[in-house]
Amino acid sequence: MTGVAIHEGLGQMNGLELSKSYYETYGKELIEVRFKDIAGHIAVGLAGSGSECLGFDDEISRDHDFEPGFCIFLPDEEKVDEKTAFALKRAYDSLPDTFMGFSRQKMKPVGGERHGVVRRADFIRSRCGNPEGNLSVYDWLSIPEYSLAEIVNGEIFFDGDGEFTYIREKLKMYPDEIRLKKLAGYLLAMGQAGQYNYMRCINRQDTAAAQMSVLKFTDAALHVVFLINGKYMPYYKWSFRALKELGTLSELHDPLEFLISSDNDGKRVDTKAGMIEDVAAFIIKELKAEGISDAVCNDLEKHAYSVNDHIKDGILRNLDIYAGYTGL
Repeated sequence: MTGVAIHEGLGQMNGLELSKSYYETYGKELIEVRFKDIAGHIAVGLAGSGSECLGFDDEISRDHDFEPGFCIFLPDEEKVDEKTAFALKRAYDSLPDTFMGFSRQKMKPVGGERHGVVRRADFIRSRCGNPEGNLSVYDWLSIPEYSLAEIVNGEIFFDGDGEFTYIREKLKMYPDEIRLKKLAGYLLAMGQAGQYNYMRCINRQDTAAAQMSVLKFTDAALHVVFLINGKYMPYYKWSFRALKELGTLSELHDPLEFLISSDNDGKRVDTKAGMIEDVAAFIIKELKAEGISDAVCNDLEKHAYSVNDHIKDGILRNLDIYAGYTGL
């Protein structure tokens, strides 16, 4: 089980499980009995920011914003008016303060509500700019991946009309040609930072710039690996944790961690330069297995342009190759 923690002998339970159990115990009756007239327009679950939405919460996570609770996503006022929404909020706030040894927070978390009643449109708009998740090409290319991940992560326990589930499914992953454009940009960033600039910085004896090159290479590599797996990369502090659980190229976790956590002195330089090439080789192998690069070399820049050439839409293909790059 991921995100496992132990609390006061209550066994193993992460935040998502706690949320679902709290809903099953108290929220189900609240929605399906006390507010049954609007239940068909309501979605309930846990999604958004916070490690518990990824299943990555642990004892350290519990020093802030951790509580038994869930989100109630409402449609627009035409279907659920403000008076009813306020009554539902009051009813949610009156649910038991403690559950399975955990207490609900007295203070709102920094950055807004993580539990309770929220307009579905506000939740989605705050993360992608459009309340229904209808995104333009520019939107797809420019919105940070972690922001899209916050719309589709977690779990929906109940969805009366299926609208929220429909939007989440629509935003589950980039359209394929957008994915290729973003891959091309991150591959080029990898090549520039790792295969080109790292040793140039070392030869100038600028170890700080060399480490910046490694950081940029690693960040771009993480994005590439998540894109190859058809998943959004989460917020940076969870990227390495999430990498371990990917089906493809999860073995790059240790070499990428070594690259950013080791110095650039002596024999370590040759080790890191070789590791950069090894990471590139693993990724290139996957690009060719997927049939999206025809380049025959270990030069990431050439593979970046080859991936870009596989984009069928001429307008998208001819945009700057970095059009989808939102990394460091």
